[in-house]
Parts: sequence; C-alpha cells; structure tokens
Amino acid sequence: MIGIIGGTGLGDALAKCLMDVQTQTVDTPFGKPSDAIYVGKLGSNKVAFLNRHGPGHRFNPSCVPYAANVFALKKLGVTALIASGAVGSLQQEYKPRELVIVDQFIDKTFRRQNTFFDKLGAVHCELAQPCCGRLRKQLLQAAKKIKTRVHPCGTYVCMEGPQFSSRAESLMHRAWGGSLIGMTAMPEAKLAREAQMCYALVALVSDYDCWQEHHGQTDKQLLLKEIIGNLNAATENAIALIRALLEQDDNLCDETCPCRKSLELAVWTNPQAIDPKIRQELTPLFE
Repeated sequence: MIGIIGGTGLGDALAKCLMDVQTQTVDTPFGKPSDAIYVGKLGSNKVAFLNRHGPGHRFNPSCVPYAANVFALKKLGVTALIASGAVGSLQQEYKPRELVIVDQFIDKTFRRQNTFFDKLGAVHCELAQPCCGRLRKQLLQAAKKIKTRVHPCGTYVCMEGPQFSSRAESLMHRAWGGSLIGMTAMPEAKLAREAQMCYALVALVSDYDCWQEHHGQTDKQLLLKEIIGNLNAATENAIALIRALLEQDDNLCDETCPCRKSLELAVWTNPQAIDPKIRQELTPLFE
C-alpha cells in the first residue's frame, strides 16, 4: 500500500482519481491521527491518503500529530510514503510553482514528538539519507511525463513555526546551504524511517522566503493572492506528478529496500529490559 500525506487540496483532487474509496478510522498508542484515512485504488496501486492538517486546516505545523499519522498509516499496511508540502524558496533557482524532490533536511523543530520509542528504550535509526533513494528515482522518472519543472534535489530547512522566519534567519538559512524552508517535513521523515517505510517528499514552492525583499509598496492582499495562486498551481503540478507515478508499472514497494530494514540494528536496549506491553503496542512498526 502507498501512503500519501498532503493538504486538503491534494486530497480533494486525489479523491476524484481513486476507485473503491473507503474511510478508515485508526486508533494508535499516540492518539488519533489528523483525520480519517481514505483508502482506494489508482491504477494497480492501493493508496491511503491522510490530510496532514486535518479538516478545515485545524492543526498548525507544531500541533500536527505526526506520530499518530505515521503509525496509523503503517498499521493499515503502508510501506512507501509520499508526502507533499508547501515551502518557501531560499535560492533563486527554485521558482514559485515548481516542484522539488527533496533529498536532505536540516531539522530546527523542538516542540514535537520525534520518535516512537521513548517508552521502549534506546533506538537509533540511521538517517544519513533521510529520503528513500529508490522512491526518489521513481518520482523523477514520473516527472518526465509532466510539463512542470521538477528539481531533482534540495535541502529542506524545517523550522518550528508557526511564525515565519525573520529576515536574519532567512539569510542564515541561505548561508547554511538550505534550498527550501518549511514547517512540516520533520519529524515526519524521521518517524517514517522508524516505521521502516520508504519516504519521499515533493515540495511545492509557493514564494521566495523573506530574504528576497519586495520592492516598492507591495499591497499585502495582492501579495497573499499571488502566493495562494502559486500554491494552487504547485498543488495541481504535484497531483499530476503523483498520478504519473502511481500509473507507472514500476513496483513502488520493494521489501529489499534498506528503508524497510531500518530497525534491524537500531534497538540498543537489552530485550530483557523492554516492557513487553510497550513492545506489543509497537508491533506494527517492527513488521
């Protein structure tokens, strides 16, 4: 099963493409996910979609129940997870309305639950390559079938929010080598690795971050309208890319992928010191 996490617009568009859609309500040891999960078929693939921010964009990025979201998808049988999210551009070459297949992250979040295993013990997953290289290649192959420019890589700086960056911060993120700035990819990508899922992120560029100053007296309402227009266009482009991916004959779920074995050497706690009840609750993560 292929999992997709995105915004309301993406979900509404995908719902029109999916066949035999069912609504799944899933309980997890980490509470309820953002929303019900919609499961259906597109091409030969079974797909599970989850709206990251919930109905009516209820959850801000700091309050999204990331652990519950990823656990619920894993519990349903998802093994490959494709996420999408809006970003600001930190570099001139990443233009509004374009897409980026992210390959690296800088995590600046500090308020969020970023592991499933606090109660179980010491679990250390390797994260040098936080996105699945195999799944990224398949997205880039699908990108050849759409008209939009799709950048093959980019470093995503994930800030806590919910406020946007100061200009000094934006300039610092550029100096770090950041390509994009957003608020939702972490700890989502980390949790997907702990859940032994293949994870890829399609970033939707909505604007240039505040490092690029606006000249003259720019009307705020017109600026907001422009950004929303960019985001809507980027969402349409992302939908085209995901559809092209799911309609390919390639096997998107590969049990031999290293992402699917990320816990093999990760548990450092002596098995005898692990609470059997906690281990039982987390069984879906180890499957």
